[in-house]
Amino acid sequence: MQADILNTGNVAFMVLATVLVFVMIPGLAFFYGGLVPKKNSLTMMTYTFVSIGIVTVLWTLGGFSMVFGDDIGGFVGNPAHYFMLNGLDFSINPKYGATIPFLMFFMYQLMFAIITAPLMTGAIASRITIVGWIKFLVLWMILIYFPVAHWIWGGGFLSKMGFVDYAGGTVIHATAGFSALIGVLYLGKRFLTPKKDYSNINLVLLGAALLMFGWFGFNSGGALASGKTAAIAFTNTGIAAGFATVVWVAISYSKTKKFSIIELTTGAVAGLATITPCSGYVTPQAAVFIGIIAAVFCYFCLQFSRKMKWDDALGVWGVHGMGGVIGSILVGVFASTEVNGITGGLHQFLIQLAGVAIVIIYTVILCWVIFKIIDSSKSLRVSDDIQQKGLDQAFMEEVEN
Repeated sequence: MQADILNTGNVAFMVLATVLVFVMIPGLAFFYGGLVPKKNSLTMMTYTFVSIGIVTVLWTLGGFSMVFGDDIGGFVGNPAHYFMLNGLDFSINPKYGATIPFLMFFMYQLMFAIITAPLMTGAIASRITIVGWIKFLVLWMILIYFPVAHWIWGGGFLSKMGFVDYAGGTVIHATAGFSALIGVLYLGKRFLTPKKDYSNINLVLLGAALLMFGWFGFNSGGALASGKTAAIAFTNTGIAAGFATVVWVAISYSKTKKFSIIELTTGAVAGLATITPCSGYVTPQAAVFIGIIAAVFCYFCLQFSRKMKWDDALGVWGVHGMGGVIGSILVGVFASTEVNGITGGLHQFLIQLAGVAIVIIYTVILCWVIFKIIDSSKSLRVSDDIQQKGLDQAFMEEVEN
C-alpha cells in the first residue's frame, strides 16, 4: 500500500460515511413497509433487503467495473477490469480518492448501488412479485444503473461534456424516479387502492429517521475526504432538508388545516433528494433557496401525478424523480466556484438540462423494455386475487395461510 499517500483520518471518515449510507437501506425498507397495508408490509420490506445480496453480487462480478473500469466508447466501463475485485486489494486510485484505499471507494459506491433500485418499489407497491422484482433488479442494474453511473461518475460521455452530479440526483433519484413512473404506467393501477391504510406509522417514522440520519453520509462522503467540501455538503444537506420540511408542511396545512407526520417526512425527503446533486457545489445560502424550491416544486409534482391518476402509491416520481431532476438542473443556477470549482451560469445550466434529459429518455425506454421482457415470462404481475388477500400471505413464509 502507498503509505505515504494514505490518510487514516480520511479512511475513518469514509468508513463512517459508508456505514451511514448502509443505514439508509433498512431505513427505506421500514419507511415503505410502514406506509403500505399490513398485509403487504413484509413483502414491501423484502424488495429492499433482497437488493443487498443481489446488488453486492452484481457489483463484485462486474458492476463496479462497468461503472469505474476503463471507458469503452464513453458508454460503459470494461466489465472485466475489476472483476472479482482484481487490482483493488491494496491499491489507491488517485482519481477516486487520493488518500483512501480503492477498496474503500468500492464499498462506498456499493451502498449507492444497493439503495437505488428499491427507491422505485414505493411506486409499484402491491403489483409485482418478489421473483419478478429480482429479475427486474438484475436487468435494471446492468442495463440502466451501471451505464448511467459510468456516464457521469466513471468518465463517460456526460462527464466529458461537463455534466456534474455530486451525490446522485440524476444517477440515483432521476433513474429510480422515472423507472417508478414507467412501472406505474406499465403495471397499471392496483386492484384495490387503499386510502391511508398504513401498517405502522411508528415504523414509518423510524425509517424516515434512518433515511435522514444516513443522508448526511450519503452527501458528505462524496468528498472522499474529511475536508471543507465534506463540511459544506454536510451543512447544505441539513439546511435544505429543514427549509423543505417547513415549506412543505405549510403548504399542506394551508390546504387541509391539519398536520400530518407523513407530509412532514415527505417534505424532508424532497429537500434531501433535491440538494443531493448540488450539495458539494453550492453555498449554504443557496441551500436555503434549494430547500424552498424543492418543497414547492415536488409538492406540486405530486399533486400533478394524482391529477393524472397515476397510481404512484408512495409518490416516488414526484419526490425522488423530480427532486433529483430539479436539483441536478439547479447546479447550473447556484454552483459556486469557491465551493468546488463549478460555476453556475447559462453554459452549465444547459449542460445540466441536456444531461438530465438524456438520462431520462434512456431510462424510460430501457425500463419499458425490461418490464416487457420480464412480463413475457409470466412472473412479473401480482394477480387481483393475491392483491386482495395480501402479498405477505402469498409470498412470505412468516405469514400463515
